[in-house]
Amino acid sequence: MSTPETSRFVRLSVELVLEIEDEDAVIGAARSRIAEHIEDGELDSAERAHAEGAVTEDTAEALAYLVDPFDLVGEVPGVELQQASWSSEPIAYDPDSPDWEFGEDDDQEEVDEEGDEGDEGGDDEKVGGAGHSG
Repeated sequence: MSTPETSRFVRLSVELVLEIEDEDAVIGAARSRIAEHIEDGELDSAERAHAEGAVTEDTAEALAYLVDPFDLVGEVPGVELQQASWSSEPIAYDPDSPDWEFGEDDDQEEVDEEGDEGDEGGDDEKVGGAGHSG
């Protein structure tokens, strides 16, 4: 008899709301990162033009270019990142609103996965965000 193995893979979900206090600083940092990637040979001229245009026109895209999930778990002993995707999008945010309680969506997802009273309308779709995957 064999015993079922526990999955070695874990999905880690993190939700952050950041306030951009200095758009020029974020965009400048993203452009510097692009320059580093060019020097390292990671971007060619066509990719450079696309990346520079995207981060210059959209601060959320610039932020997504700077955030790297590999950096979040790279120093964690005993784990290896297998896949990552992330996105950013501008939002209307009121920290005093009860609508902004963390974990609220997570509870609904658990109910949906169990097959109980789920929202079949698909209202949670995100539109217009910048995103990356690796």
